[in-house]
Amino acid sequence: MLKAMNDSARAQKNLLSLFRAALDAADPRTLLTADMLPDPPRGRTIVIGMGKPAAALAAGFEAVWPHACEGLVVTGYGYAVPTKTIEIIEANHPVPDEASLDAGRRIRELVQSAGADDLIIALATGGGSALACVPANGITLADKQEMFRALLKSGAPIMEMNIVRRAMSAIKGGRLAARAQPARIITYMLSDVPGDDPATIGGGTTILCPEDGAQALEVIARYAIPLAPRIEAAIRANRAPTSLAGRHERHMLATPKTALAAAATKAGELGMEVRNLGDLIEGEAREVAKDMAQIVRDRASPTGPGGAAPWVLISGGETTVTLRGQGRGGRNTEFLLALALELDGAPGVYAMACDSDGIDGSEDNAGAIITPDILARARSKSLDGRALLDNNDAYSFFEALDALVVTGPTFTNVNDFRAILVT
Repeated sequence: MLKAMNDSARAQKNLLSLFRAALDAADPRTLLTADMLPDPPRGRTIVIGMGKPAAALAAGFEAVWPHACEGLVVTGYGYAVPTKTIEIIEANHPVPDEASLDAGRRIRELVQSAGADDLIIALATGGGSALACVPANGITLADKQEMFRALLKSGAPIMEMNIVRRAMSAIKGGRLAARAQPARIITYMLSDVPGDDPATIGGGTTILCPEDGAQALEVIARYAIPLAPRIEAAIRANRAPTSLAGRHERHMLATPKTALAAAATKAGELGMEVRNLGDLIEGEAREVAKDMAQIVRDRASPTGPGGAAPWVLISGGETTVTLRGQGRGGRNTEFLLALALELDGAPGVYAMACDSDGIDGSEDNAGAIITPDILARARSKSLDGRALLDNNDAYSFFEALDALVVTGPTFTNVNDFRAILVT
């Protein structure tokens, strides 16, 4: 019994080590270096930013920029960090609030004040779509809040969600950059999306993304989301710019692939064989869990490839959850509960799934960890894992078993991290 406990504790510690390596590789406070920065402008240096890691990235910029700067950055509640001259404000995520509206409007006013001799440093990171919110003409904050909630419940992938968000915004899809002309804009990005599409990171406020609203209306119709005629008319009228004059540059600082590569290196140092499925995993969380459970079973079968344990299966990307129940949780805990049910106590299999920003869904945890005995422990507490999964209540399952991973704000965001360890 003591050896089994030690083995379990070691496996869980190793999983947490992989997660920590992934986070460290994407720490926004250390990503910017002096050789990545331009010469100072003749005019002002204006720093704007939005997203959960944006405040930490702003602090990182100040640490390597030896010249005067000013600016405004919005981050999530609890994600503010001390800065010297760049103002940091907090707002809500994943549904915008009044602070989001204030942040978006103030950032828009700031870039509109820039002239030809000024330099705008734009910090684009995950979460920016909600944290900086300026509704298009004819659309209210309440309209955007209702649409955000509907999209989150629908199971739509992030790329489709952001098509709609851009169509309802006065600053996303390059609209903010259009207001900054003729200033020079340099955008530094921290990707939290599969494929690293710049137009999707933080809403793509400085990225040209010509759209006429038709794509957004198709997404809304696909998920049967009710739409008032006045909002449809506003979306159709809200054309994105088709060109941007002036000087624009963009640089990708870190991506989900960066984090997975660091975790794979750490796994090798710990003596694990690694299979990296990459950072493009999408789909319903519980269906992805079935696929990964099958990979584990195939590996363990007598006709499978075999190999010496331990080995670890790592992956990134962003799964989705179609909300049908009234429970609590996010896509990572939903994935793990579905995985535990699929594995059904398979010996020697441990897994973790966490959102790299420290919040899975809207609760206080980054994710959770499952162990081979987790269903047995659940039964001892009269927990019905299947019923809880059906109610989208994975958080309650893991909370009752003290299996949540709670990190607090990580100050980064490079999407989800999953690891399945077979010992």
